[in-house]
Amino acid sequence: MGRLGVLLRPRAFSRRVNRNPALMSYHVTAALVIFLITYALIISEKVQRTVIALFGAMLMVLAGVISQEQAIAHIDFNTLALLIGMMIQVLVLSKTGLFRFLSVWAAQKTNGNPVALLIALSVMVAVCSAFLDNVTTVLLTVPITFTLTRDLKVSPLPFVIAQILASNIGGTCTMIGDPPNIMIASQVKELDFNAFIVNLTLPCVISFVLTMAILLFIYRKEFAKVSKNHNRIMNIKLVGLIRSYGLLVRCLITLVFTIALFCCHGFIPNWGLESGTIAVTGASLLLLLTMPDREKALEYIFSKIEWTTIFFFVGLFVLVGGLEVNGIINWLAAQTMCLTGGEPVATTMSVLWLSAIMSAFVDNIPFVATMIPMVKNMGAMGYQNLEPLWWALSLGACLGGNGTVIGASANVVALGLARQHNLRVSFMQYFYVGFPLMLMSVGISAIYLWLRYL
Repeated sequence: MGRLGVLLRPRAFSRRVNRNPALMSYHVTAALVIFLITYALIISEKVQRTVIALFGAMLMVLAGVISQEQAIAHIDFNTLALLIGMMIQVLVLSKTGLFRFLSVWAAQKTNGNPVALLIALSVMVAVCSAFLDNVTTVLLTVPITFTLTRDLKVSPLPFVIAQILASNIGGTCTMIGDPPNIMIASQVKELDFNAFIVNLTLPCVISFVLTMAILLFIYRKEFAKVSKNHNRIMNIKLVGLIRSYGLLVRCLITLVFTIALFCCHGFIPNWGLESGTIAVTGASLLLLLTMPDREKALEYIFSKIEWTTIFFFVGLFVLVGGLEVNGIINWLAAQTMCLTGGEPVATTMSVLWLSAIMSAFVDNIPFVATMIPMVKNMGAMGYQNLEPLWWALSLGACLGGNGTVIGASANVVALGLARQHNLRVSFMQYFYVGFPLMLMSVGISAIYLWLRYL
């Protein structure tokens, strides 16, 4: 993967722009029109986003905006490999019943107290989202939450919103917790697994603690009128919830091995392994250990991978590539540098707040895909220290997703599951809670970035 990643670097083709002024004008106009229309359709959700992203990417090629060779060069195979590898490990782990066990265990340890249970479940979701994909985490925990709240006769609304917020905050802490971080890490080799933990954990922990405290205050009336209904929860036997201890041990060993490689590969000189290679190594090892002779089980695992998300990324990389090869990204970077004068504080804060506000209303994946080459171009224009900009982009994009129901994939998935359980949360109902809490988290991040780097 490392050698393949070098061969498929976008820079290898990014300079091949036709110098004919008329053709350049056509290419720029066509790239902008296709990108903006595709983006608008993705936001509207009137067309399935993967379909429109792929169609928009193909239009870029058919219109001559980007060549087929350039389109392939702009697909980040490292990001795709990292996503697929981690998805496989989480899917196999989910078959053990571990998430159900942890939820019931938390409920019993809190003696069915709804306040303590909300905190316990939120902590569990935040930690799992840091080391597993946050979308997969809410897919596994939200249905269990409805079972627990039904047994306790308490409203599930505070629990669902708390888990959405916790998943996005927790996912911000690590390189593999949220797609924007995966994308940044695959493009900036200096930022390894440890760098994300060291640089992002503190603002995330502070944001999480304050977010949970404010949520408990907002929903205090919901909890005040609830009497304890914990008999059914306390009578559930934990022993039968783990379906296979052997499978669980192998999953945990493989997951620890994968995370250890993530932590170590930045310290091993000339190793040259990409994060995608490590994730696929862990996934293939787990499959080798768990299902060597079970073809149907293997087919089931591969059928459950979120291929729509993978191909959405493919289309997105090509769309952004069309902007990059025609100089549009470079122009945006130059305009940002002009507005801020290249001053570190103004530039970093601009990236942070722009990322947060945009990611609240637009899926943060396409936004980050657009911003990464722009930040890179700032470095090419003479901006000295790009590290604070990368952390600003990560914090803004990941935490900004908490602002609205469509701000992050985890939000959409969790509230979709809630509708299946007859809990409908409107855009404004979530906005009144999520958006102010998002602004608070980004404000904490701004103070943190200023004190630590600026």
